[in-house]
Order: sequence, then structure tokens, then C-alpha cells
Amino acid sequence: MTSRSDILKVVDTYMDELVAIRHDIHAHPELGFEEVRTAALVAEKLRGWGIEVHEGVGRTGVVGTLRGNLPGNRSIGLRADLDALPLTEKTGLPYASTIPGKMHACGHDGHTTMLLGAARYLSEHRDFAGTVHFIFQPAEEGLGGGREMLADGLFERFPVDAVYGMHNEAGRPVGDFATAPGPYMAAGDTWQVTFVGTGGHGGAAPHLATDPTVPAAHFVLGVQSIIGRNIAAVDSAVISVGHLAAGAPGAPNIIPDTVFVKGTARSYRPEIRDLVERRLAELAHAHAAAYGCTAEPVYIRRYPPLINDPAATDRAVAAAAQVVGEGRVDGNGPRHTGSEDFSFMLEARPGAMIMIGIGEDAPFVHTPHYDFNDRIIPTGVAYWVSLVI
Repeated sequence: MTSRSDILKVVDTYMDELVAIRHDIHAHPELGFEEVRTAALVAEKLRGWGIEVHEGVGRTGVVGTLRGNLPGNRSIGLRADLDALPLTEKTGLPYASTIPGKMHACGHDGHTTMLLGAARYLSEHRDFAGTVHFIFQPAEEGLGGGREMLADGLFERFPVDAVYGMHNEAGRPVGDFATAPGPYMAAGDTWQVTFVGTGGHGGAAPHLATDPTVPAAHFVLGVQSIIGRNIAAVDSAVISVGHLAAGAPGAPNIIPDTVFVKGTARSYRPEIRDLVERRLAELAHAHAAAYGCTAEPVYIRRYPPLINDPAATDRAVAAAAQVVGEGRVDGNGPRHTGSEDFSFMLEARPGAMIMIGIGEDAPFVHTPHYDFNDRIIPTGVAYWVSLVI
């Protein structure tokens, strides 16, 4: 069996190239479904290593296919994401974003680079059985690129027995891994409620108005009762209000006729997701009716919960342990309230997401000071290779 040290020795010979690729992608960030340059770079590298390439999968996604030299008909999918975020970078790095208002603030440049490194290694060392599909997914950040690839026939065109993802994690020691079987990352949904009354003169004749601000205020306070009184303590969910709008700042004496409340909801199990959606609507209608108003609730299901298949999780843990040792792999790590659209792929095929640490003091993702840690590139490459083998 190929050893960790053997893999790392090979990867070390082209680490300079991998770091240069990562820095190039970082300097030229592209938002979801705009990853034309990034996708072209990925396709060029894959073709240069003798890998079969398919472009335009799910609009701007790329899939590379590689068959091993040993007998076997199993197949595996390895997924990385391509897109950046609409943030202005403040790192001051020499390879910082050259595009104002766009930056790789979630490490997708590193994810893409690690999967490219694995593709190169495996193309040069085909002593494995079966087929590997390298899946470079667009538009992970809120636009559902994974869902788009599935709609484009991803797993019909590139069949896999299992599919795996990897994401960097700030706050975890460099190169350490963590995952867990079952629900691992939360469903990420958006909800909104419009409270409708008649409005009126708040100073001269408030008694003649039907005031939607009152039920809206009670609703905002009441949504947390869903967490405290409708969801069992052994389960978990998050409901937060992120936007509240009514009236005009220049007219504080006018009672508005509408109040708009918008927020997010996170949950791990389908039945909890259903409950949150139902109770938000019930509370909105009940508070509105109590004060003579109406409510118009809307619940938008965005990303489903990410659920790791137990057997696939065991394989991921074993592969990571071969790279860094069992003591640096947490196979029953904490769940994350962040959402990930790799969840769409895990709804379609068994598989697992694993986290790889970039440092306990590293800036958190989705912030202007974040940067992927190049030190984990060889470890990430070795994990992918170990998993395939």
C-alpha cells in the first residue's frame, strides 16, 4: 500500500506549482456561476495531466474522470467548490484579490487546489481500481451550484458509489481532521413575514389605526419560544431575525401600514425543519389576528441538512488517520450550524464531508481578513489520495 510519506514526497515536488495555482485563483476571485476563468484553469490543468475533462456541468462546473490501472468497477466522487464571496479583502497579501468587492473568504481556492493536487498525483500513480470523478462545483455560496450540477445529470453522467467533500476549518489545529456520522451541518433556510394593517397618524389618532408594528414586535419576541417550547432539548435549531423594516425615518409620527421581518432558520432533521416552518407561520397569523392585522409568511428552503453516511464516514476517518494518525482525527466531532450545498449531493448518493484544520488562531471564514493556509495543501492532497486507494 502507498504510504503517507510516499505520497507527501511526491506532492512536495510540485508544491510550488500548487501554491502558485492557489494564489492565482485567490487573486482572481469569481462569484457563483461566474467562475469562467477559474473553471478554464481547472480544465487546463486536468487535461495537461491526461485526465478526461467535461466542462459546463451545472453551468460553470468541471468534472474530470480518471480510471485506475487495477481491475475493479467501483467509482468515487471527490468534490471541491470554485466560487468566491462578495467581500472586500483586507489581508494586504501580495496575492490579495485584484477585484474590488470580491474575495476568496471561505477557502474555496484552497479546496480547488487540494483536489487538483490529488488529480495530478493519481494521474501519475494509477495503481488503484475503478474510477475517480473529480467534481469542481460552482456557486456553493448561496446559489445552489450542487443542485444545479445534479439537475444537469451529474451522477447519471458520472456514476459514483459514494461522494466525498472536504472543507477547511478555522479554530482547529493545522492539518487535524474532524467529521461525524449522521446530521453534520444544518439546513439553511430563509423566512420572511409581512404584517399588514391600515396605518395611521400615530400622534393625533392612533386609535383609528390598525397598527402592524405591535404584532410584529410580539412575533419577533415569540419566535424564540419555538426553540424553547416546541423543540426537544436533545434536538437543536436556530431561528434568528436579521432584518426588520417599517415606516420612514423622516415620519416618526406615522404608523406604517406594513412591517417586514426577515430571518434565517437552521435545523438538522427534516421533521424539525417542518416544525420550524409551521410554527413560524402559526405565530405570525396568531399575533396578527390578535391585533386586527394580517400576516403573509413565506418560508424558503435553501440548503437541506448535510447528513454523512455512517459507512462513508468510517472510510473518511480511516483515510484521514492514515495521513495524520488516529490521534489527530475526531470521528465524532461537533456538528456545525453552518450550511453547505454539498448536502444536495449527499441526498443523492452516500458520502461524507470532513473538516481539515487551518489553525487555532486563523481568521474565521467569511471575513475580510481570512486566508486559506497553504501548509495544509499536502495533507489535503494526501487525504484525497488515501481515500481513493
